[in-house]
Amino acid sequence: MKKGDVIEVLVESQKFPKEGIAHYEGRRMKVDDALEGQTVNVKVLKCNDKKIKVKNVGVVQRAAYETAPKCSFSEFCGGCTFPTVPYDMQVRLKEKEVLSQLENNGIEVGKYIGIEGCSRITEYRNKMEYTFGDCEKGGKPELGMHRKGRHMDIITVSDCVIADSDFNAVTKAVLEFFEEAGIPHYHKKEKTGFQRNLIIRKGDKNSELLINLVTTTQYTLNDEKFVEKLLSLKLKNRIVGITHTCNDNIADFVYCESIRTLWGQDHYIEEILGLKFKVTPFSFFQTNTEAAERLYSYATGMIEGVEEKTVFDLYCGTGTITQLMALKAKKVVGIEIVEEAVEAAKENAEINGLENCEFIAGDVFEALDKVKEKPDVIVLDPPRAGILPKALRKILDYKVDTMVYVSCNPLTMAQNLAVMQEEGYEVKSVKAYDNFPGTKHIETVALLKLKK
Repeated sequence: MKKGDVIEVLVESQKFPKEGIAHYEGRRMKVDDALEGQTVNVKVLKCNDKKIKVKNVGVVQRAAYETAPKCSFSEFCGGCTFPTVPYDMQVRLKEKEVLSQLENNGIEVGKYIGIEGCSRITEYRNKMEYTFGDCEKGGKPELGMHRKGRHMDIITVSDCVIADSDFNAVTKAVLEFFEEAGIPHYHKKEKTGFQRNLIIRKGDKNSELLINLVTTTQYTLNDEKFVEKLLSLKLKNRIVGITHTCNDNIADFVYCESIRTLWGQDHYIEEILGLKFKVTPFSFFQTNTEAAERLYSYATGMIEGVEEKTVFDLYCGTGTITQLMALKAKKVVGIEIVEEAVEAAKENAEINGLENCEFIAGDVFEALDKVKEKPDVIVLDPPRAGILPKALRKILDYKVDTMVYVSCNPLTMAQNLAVMQEEGYEVKSVKAYDNFPGTKHIETVALLKLKK
């Protein structure tokens, strides 16, 4: 075996989500994007006495358990992690990852009480962000997802199965509109062109669509024809708003320098567990509404006797949990670093007639010093990076009797739980949720009690 060789190996095991382990000539190697049981070809990139580095260049034979992917673009699209893995096995893989992180961080696995899967494993996403581009330099225009392993390349995913089928119809129509108009898409390297992104959001409860086109200011959009093209589509859902965002920022992310409404309204109203939430093109909102309801219902229902208690909801986002807790608690204080999310939370609390919740914009570590009240209960829902040590120390110093930790990353959750355990808290239970079938993402909810 030497550099440049292409060899065939059997993937003997895998590390979550898809880092395969194989052996060749007695040497152990890591294989990217590989499932246990697959036979794959790998190209040797580096080979010496100390290290072997290989690249997966194609599946020779799929594992016995794999099924045909529902999406014809799964080989190239980086949106889904497990397109060929049966759903029950996906859930087991995610459960194994949660248990592994708990065990690695000294959390008693007996506290784990199971994982809850999704009742709907297709068409569950209520938001998709698409990118204009091409798959090869000078190639035909595309509107879709980043190609797996090639971030500059875009592929049109015309039959995406995790988004509503109307999303596929809308993207097709928008792509046709700009092809017919002869307007070039934005090129990241040259910094020239017009159309950059398309964001589609859906209100599940009322079957409403909100469409947001993101462009530069280098060309002029024919508003009337663009709206006419979209409104002519025969869709299951009802379009309630079409907006146009301008973004001349050279950074490769969706940034709103200005936004205007081309037709209809700039929002829709979604409902979660009886509460109403105004969702705008850039609102942070759970992308699987039904699954979010189950998770939030469980998380808020874990706190006993909350009627006379003050609750802190830290890293509260747009305040969904804050407002659900406010239906029962004496008072709830939500803290979130993103100012736009806090403004949305305040507006939604007003819509729901809730006067016993307060929202503060700022970093949790600094913002806690501004709150005069002392909490009886703390709810935590941090970003993927978890809670930073100095913020966690300040949270632990309150020594509240009960804490609920909601997480989107089992690794950082387990690391934080380990510290909390050392500081006198007992992990009473950990439950996992698979809210995003087909992907690597896992949600978890942990209940902690202060030891007496």
